[in-house]
Amino acid sequence: MEFSMFASLPLTALRAFESASRLLSFKAAAEELSVTPTAISHQIRSLEDWLGVALFERLPRQVRLTEGGERLFRSLHGALLEVAQSVDTLRPQRSGSSLTLSTTAAFAALWLVPRLGRFYAQHPNINLRLDTHCEVIDLHQDASVDLVLRYSLDDYPNLYGQCLFDESFGVYGSPEQVALAARRTPTLISVRWHNSKLYAHGWEAWCARSGEHWLHQHPVSREYDEEHYALQAAIAGQGLVLASNILVSESVSSGLLVPYKGEIQVDGAGYSALCVPGRERHPPVRAFFTWLHEEALLSGLTRRSQPSAASVEQAAKIS
Repeated sequence: MEFSMFASLPLTALRAFESASRLLSFKAAAEELSVTPTAISHQIRSLEDWLGVALFERLPRQVRLTEGGERLFRSLHGALLEVAQSVDTLRPQRSGSSLTLSTTAAFAALWLVPRLGRFYAQHPNINLRLDTHCEVIDLHQDASVDLVLRYSLDDYPNLYGQCLFDESFGVYGSPEQVALAARRTPTLISVRWHNSKLYAHGWEAWCARSGEHWLHQHPVSREYDEEHYALQAAIAGQGLVLASNILVSESVSSGLLVPYKGEIQVDGAGYSALCVPGRERHPPVRAFFTWLHEEALLSGLTRRSQPSAASVEQAAKIS
């Protein structure tokens, strides 16, 4: 019975549907599969006729999945990914494997890249590619990305996830600037957040907790779009920066920055590593998850919550 059921599956049409659903474009699917857009349209129409339900809404200049199409795509994409990974494990081992990781430019520059030497030493045959663009990535639709490192207040109930560490914010500066701040109002350096709900009114919260009245004394302020610019300004002695304890950790350990009233911290969000369920079993992804867990332990900043094993329709890159 099972054999006859599998024998009747329209595999070519299902493959065309998976590509068109992931790319949300018949034309892009045609390019990916090296066929014509007309062939893709014909395959999807035949699949809809076979199922007896519409899978796409045909809109002017675009297509959108119906509810039934969404259900089929979720199960089909996961199944094809599982098959592709199983086939890959049976092939003779090549000299190296590739891994594509998406994260923010700040996290890559300030935390990840300085530590990657240890990953390469353990796994010299894994070729890691970093994607630090700021577009939203839907992991269920972009199969080119293996995993993401995300900073967010949100949970991701539909992705396989590993919580790395929680974040808090403190004030840091060069040793000279920290010494001067005890005697005069410092220049305040902060970051213009892309998502304001993550950390609005940061300096106000820190000053209220620390008892400092700097904001009432009309200090000079500097604002940057990215955390690594703000930290470089603080390292150069331009003032004190309100910064993540995670992103500032390398600069503090090297003595370039020191905390000002280090016991005063305000809560931030958390960092997690995420992938489509099932992809965590892919050897390069599994190796990177293991290494990340080891690095989080070494940092002493591991999260209070336990790693989750869940599977996310969309993970937004937030910095």
